[in-house]
Amino acid sequence: MMDDRPVAPPAVCWITRRLEEAGFETWAVGGAVRDILLGIPAGDWDLATRARPQQVRRVFRRTVPIGVEHGTVGVLAEDGTMFEVTTFRKDVETDGRHAVVSFAERIEEDLARRDFTINAVAWHVLREEFLDPYGGASDLRAGILRAVGEPAQRFAEDNLRVLRAIRFAGRFGLEVHAETWDALCRATPRLPDLSAERIRDELLKTLDVDRAPSTAMDLYRRSGALRVLYPELEASSEDGSDGWAARLRVIDNLPIKRPFLRLAALLRRLHREQVAQVLTRLRLSNAQVDEAARIAGAPR
Repeated sequence: MMDDRPVAPPAVCWITRRLEEAGFETWAVGGAVRDILLGIPAGDWDLATRARPQQVRRVFRRTVPIGVEHGTVGVLAEDGTMFEVTTFRKDVETDGRHAVVSFAERIEEDLARRDFTINAVAWHVLREEFLDPYGGASDLRAGILRAVGEPAQRFAEDNLRVLRAIRFAGRFGLEVHAETWDALCRATPRLPDLSAERIRDELLKTLDVDRAPSTAMDLYRRSGALRVLYPELEASSEDGSDGWAARLRVIDNLPIKRPFLRLAALLRRLHREQVAQVLTRLRLSNAQVDEAARIAGAPR
């Protein structure tokens, strides 16, 4: 049981109650539950339910079909705030980039497909019941990031989990469990199979943290992800006084909520052609390439 019982927003309780009264088990899942365990303000509240998307849409008058094919419906509260409600799911087939999922009947099946124990937790806001089948709460208390089940299988299911693991470890100051770390490092050669957009978005999220982003970025280097995705940076990571450690000190001292500024600073002193190579691979615009080169002071 949680040490501090979370207080869900009234709209979350209302959505849960309506679905439960209609006969559909419903739980709060994901980041909000994890944040409460960490003792920080809960972020977005997401709900998982046994109801199928069309059943959710029949229960509520105002909904948005934001991902019906994947089981997700946006439910609008009275004040217009949207909450994502997703049908319990289980993986049927995965290839590292895409997953074929089917709807499930039980919350336990849904939690079993999640990436890390700290994310495989659920809270029933009406019954005040905490569900933690993989020990996510104890891992958080111990400062550990651990994959759910077999680590190699988890990373093989979705290559992006390598970068998510690095981001979570850096953001929350967690040590990656040894078996999870070994599997993560072995999975880094598959990272180029991901789309450029997913790689870019994950990097910007990693840089967009209140805690110093240098921790996560050094995990990029130690795991081999830097060499695979950003060889220009890997090649310059040991270049003396203006090397990798110096770059990390710079990005730690830059304002929070400025991930692009931090990215540009990470590229400092690379040649303009190298800056352009990195940012073009990440599908950034020509204007952003020029701005990053200016900030980084990239020589031509």
